[in-house]
Amino acid sequence: MTDASESTRSADVIVVGAGPAGSTTAYYLAKAGLDVLLLEKTAFPREKVCGDGLTPRATKQLVAMGIDVSEEAGWLRNKGLRIIAGGNRLQLDWPELAAYPDYGLVRKRDDFDQQLAQQAQKAGARLYERCNVGQPIIDERTGRITGVHARLGEEKTPVTFHAPLVIAADGNSSRLSLAMGLHRNEKRPMGVAVRTYFTSPRHEDDYLESWLELWDKRGPEDRLLPGYGWVFGMGDGTSNVGLGILNSSSAFKELDWRDVLKAWCASMPEEWGYTPDNMTGPIRGAALPMAFNRQPHYDRGLLLVGDAGGMVNPFNGEGIAYAMESGQIVADVVVQAHGRATYAQRELALHRYPKVLKDTYGGYYQLGRAFVRLIGNPKVMKLATERGLTHPVLMRFTLKLLANLTDPQGGDAMDRIINGLTKVAPRA
Repeated sequence: MTDASESTRSADVIVVGAGPAGSTTAYYLAKAGLDVLLLEKTAFPREKVCGDGLTPRATKQLVAMGIDVSEEAGWLRNKGLRIIAGGNRLQLDWPELAAYPDYGLVRKRDDFDQQLAQQAQKAGARLYERCNVGQPIIDERTGRITGVHARLGEEKTPVTFHAPLVIAADGNSSRLSLAMGLHRNEKRPMGVAVRTYFTSPRHEDDYLESWLELWDKRGPEDRLLPGYGWVFGMGDGTSNVGLGILNSSSAFKELDWRDVLKAWCASMPEEWGYTPDNMTGPIRGAALPMAFNRQPHYDRGLLLVGDAGGMVNPFNGEGIAYAMESGQIVADVVVQAHGRATYAQRELALHRYPKVLKDTYGGYYQLGRAFVRLIGNPKVMKLATERGLTHPVLMRFTLKLLANLTDPQGGDAMDRIINGLTKVAPRA
């Protein structure tokens, strides 16, 4: 932890939260020469609820930050996605693209985030762990945020940090955003994920596994459960098994999702080991804020990245790739603003950030919102799984669409169709 003497509490930028979004932001800001404070409320290593499976999109971001993603460094590579539904089983390799690698990765979040934070430190960011940020410091004259109040260390010593710009990377709840009057748009999709780990012989599976149908086979009749499931081999003797549910489902608020996960696991083959006796930790849950469900992404000196700005992909629930990408985007905008000579010019540059986000993701997320509404209907979901999985070409197209993996220039016919759709879709 960095010393918090009075002289060290001011910087060019404060980043609140050292998850993937915050650490990536701090890394690129520090690499560009800015003085950055990175404030994390817990201490590393620390637990986070996540599927632990990274697509090629996230892998690209790790490579760009100089992270060693070799197997020798503890990363498990995966070749693609295995989809199971409607009595069908389809195994799809990640597409070969110029823009992204052809492999994904698996790693537990308890040290994944720590690696990113350490990389930010190496670039020059000043990390404060056990720094619980409370209220923003507001300039009464302008209404702008100029810093944050926090409690530091196990003693919870009150401290203040000051900077002309603050970046909220404090997750779905984003207390800092709420304190600045930025609330979630309840009409935008929201998901919930729950997961646990089991000792399992499947721990070295080199495909991410997605179950589009969840069955409870414990009663007299098989019962279809809402949501989708996943199984990721961790390479360490365990599997990450979890499920996600969207708020477009009628069952979203009605069920205990830990019980749903237990019911689904009970239907698995016994030899896989997904039984209570083999569970290595508790079932944990987390919210998945999707499709820009908190806006504006820039307001009075505060910029939102990652989950704080609702950047989870509504098609597949992936958040890490978009957290890291938004961190790189916001850092570029802030660096350019920092180099402007006048307040008006700096504000002009900063107000570009929401536009860049909408140009990058707006059309795609709009398509995702329509997709969420469709699959919230069990009849539509049943038809899609029964008919779609029997057509490998259609499913390869679907994989590219759901994982947002296309070459932006050129590419094949599938890439051109997906890129065309995202360009014509409204960017809200």
